[in-house]
Amino acid sequence: MFTQDFLLKRIYVRGEVSNCKYHPSGHIYFSLKDETGTMPCVMFLSFRKGLTFQLENGQSVTVLGSISVYERDGRYQLYASEIIREGAGLLYERFEQLKEELSEMGMFDPAYKKPIPAFVKRLGIVTASTGAAIRDVMNISRRRNPFIQLVLYPALVQGEGAVDSIVKGIEVLDKYGVDVIIVGRGGGSMEDLWAFNEEKVARAIFACETPVISAVGHETDTTISDFVADLRAPTPSAAAELAVADLGSILQSLRDFDDRLNRLMEDKVREKREKLETFSWKLERLSPGQQLLEKRQRLADLDELFRKLMEGKIRENRQALAFYIERLNGASPLKKLNQGYAYVAGEDGKRLTGAKEAKVGEKLTLYFADGRLSARVEEKE
Repeated sequence: MFTQDFLLKRIYVRGEVSNCKYHPSGHIYFSLKDETGTMPCVMFLSFRKGLTFQLENGQSVTVLGSISVYERDGRYQLYASEIIREGAGLLYERFEQLKEELSEMGMFDPAYKKPIPAFVKRLGIVTASTGAAIRDVMNISRRRNPFIQLVLYPALVQGEGAVDSIVKGIEVLDKYGVDVIIVGRGGGSMEDLWAFNEEKVARAIFACETPVISAVGHETDTTISDFVADLRAPTPSAAAELAVADLGSILQSLRDFDDRLNRLMEDKVREKREKLETFSWKLERLSPGQQLLEKRQRLADLDELFRKLMEGKIRENRQALAFYIERLNGASPLKKLNQGYAYVAGEDGKRLTGAKEAKVGEKLTLYFADGRLSARVEEKE
């Protein structure tokens, strides 16, 4: 019946995994059990490509495959072609499938990520108006920057109509003209967060011209919106921290920069003043005025030296002159004349040194100390 009935070749069996073993060949051997029985199962390597999670004991799964008799043991065995997690597992399968599809389309590519502005003036928020998420974003935003403008689009974040509401909120705020949009909600089960795993929401975030921060659930929760958004925040509170600049920190940074600038300016002024003093000293030493003063001082010193040398020379010459005067006085004819001697000159005016030089009848001139006399030679002896 199992081999001949077409419908029975594709059946689903639900149960808990037990005796799970990964064979070195790549095949997976395990059993499905419930409170009443056990079904041996095997998934061959050729079908493992579609398995998106690690199969472990204790998991509740639904296995798609066909049943046949394993002749060696004479028992029924399920040959699995697909394994799906039960409950959240089914959603997880849909999540992984959509994630793979969108990734192949390039919607997660970092090249499409828009930078978050450093200083946001108008912040858009797409979330429930009564949840803890909006209160957290408001409190943190106002604490970090009390001048920021918050624009809320009150959206449904779970249940029927949530997807369309979130998409509408993104589109409205994008047209309204905000600097950044936070899309998210507080924590919850995978079913509660599922609206943010829908392709329609992902495409709205990707098409949004305004930078989008995804803030869905708690730190461990991950949705498709997180991969598509320009920035992923682990919580709505963290999204506010990332989107809103801390005005206090900025002012403190400005004060620090101001103090640092003042210190640098003081150091620079001190350095330039020291250089100026050095250059002033060099200029004073090398300036023409200083050199002129030094030359004048040198000239005055030389003049004083020259004067002293001249005075010494004059004194020396005066002493020599006095000495020569004394010698001259000693040999002076006038002095001899004062002693009673006379100077005799012939008619030609030449001095006569002896009587033989005079001629008889020659007129002589006798010079005395107090005058002169004329005489004529009467005779010679």
